[in-house]
Amino acid sequence: MAARAVSLAPILGAEADLLTAAAWLHDIGYSPALVDTGSHALDGARYLRDVQRADDTIARLVAHHTCAEYEAAERGLLDVLNTEFDKERPELVEAEARLLEIHSRYGPEHLVSRSITKATPCITAAVHAVQAALDAGS
Repeated sequence: MAARAVSLAPILGAEADLLTAAAWLHDIGYSPALVDTGSHALDGARYLRDVQRADDTIARLVAHHTCAEYEAAERGLLDVLNTEFDKERPELVEAEARLLEIHSRYGPEHLVSRSITKATPCITAAVHAVQAALDAGS
């Protein structure tokens, strides 16, 4: 993910470093020591914000990566997620290539896979927006 983030530098400019950092950190909430709500995106973002005092953009990107609001909704945490962390612009959100990896990691019946299936239109739209911006900059 970090290599993909670096490739977006031509359209993100100064924000490329923030996106790269978020790409490295996006799954930090899976650490057993950080699990609180069960939503790795929310738990990781809280850790980055509250403990590490990370940049707000990094915390927001981690909180909302791969359209995390769908998993948060499945867990009854959507209001918590949206209250604590504003959404970032679509062009700073993750890439489509993660979809297959997520499904293969969890299997089709897992809560995370169900959430990603619902989020696919959101993810795809973000990918197309990024690709269009890259094409326009070429």
